[in-house]
Amino acid sequence: MAGFLKRLVPKRFRGEGLTIPAIRLHGAIMAGGGQFRPVLNLATVAPLLDKAFSVKDAPAVAISINSPGGSPVQSRLIYQRIRDLAEEKKKRVLIFVEDVAASGGYMIALAGDEIIADPTSIVGSIGVVSGGFGFPELLKKIGVERRVYTAGENKVVLDPFQPEKERDVEFLKSLQLEIHDTFIQMVKTRRGALLADHPDIFSGLFWTGRRGQELGLVDALGDMRGEVRRRYGAKTRLELIQPARSLFGRRQPGAAVAAAIAAPLAASAAAGLAEALEERALWARYGL
Repeated sequence: MAGFLKRLVPKRFRGEGLTIPAIRLHGAIMAGGGQFRPVLNLATVAPLLDKAFSVKDAPAVAISINSPGGSPVQSRLIYQRIRDLAEEKKKRVLIFVEDVAASGGYMIALAGDEIIADPTSIVGSIGVVSGGFGFPELLKKIGVERRVYTAGENKVVLDPFQPEKERDVEFLKSLQLEIHDTFIQMVKTRRGALLADHPDIFSGLFWTGRRGQELGLVDALGDMRGEVRRRYGAKTRLELIQPARSLFGRRQPGAAVAAAIAAPLAASAAAGLAEALEERALWARYGL
């Protein structure tokens, strides 16, 4: 009863500190996915952002990032949603880097009005990478002939089951350069004069948070709880915004639904394994 009556009193008369909504963006950035592990994309992140920026009395939203990157499209969409909400709701965005905010992870971090990193975190990797495998010799060894019929001479560009073609590689590189240029312009727009005059900033290299501060990639070193309390007072409380759950925890499909999705789940297991290996490679690049 006391707690209920306390909530009826306007906050300015309660003697309490501010409540700052906090979001954790952890994982590789990929479109779709999510069946076997958490991934970041606009669809998974948007509900959390909407809820956090809807906290009326909060002057800021705190976002922790721990991501090795991934899809440049999803990275930019998340970045843009954060900026749109920040302007619409008139709130300051504080980004906190945990283990790594690299490549697409750093692109999302650019949405912050300030970026605060742990001294030992990894930041940067402002570049674009594409990877894959080629299997033309494997098909020969196992006696498999692949047949592809197309309308359009470029429908099999970069086909992993055909020998690599120089023209295809040049085309891919042209796309990478366009995406890289977009990334560079985002960094220059958001970081501006803060950036150091260093030849490797846009080369794809990455650095510790301490070095990142020297290069102008981050604004300060610290952690979320300590920094928020330093700014807004010792009584400031962080409220973690989490995905909605049902009354009994995670929503579970009914028996009929479960039976209907059993076969697709088996088929998606192989795809999930491939995605997991791709994600593992992203983290491993930064020693994580």
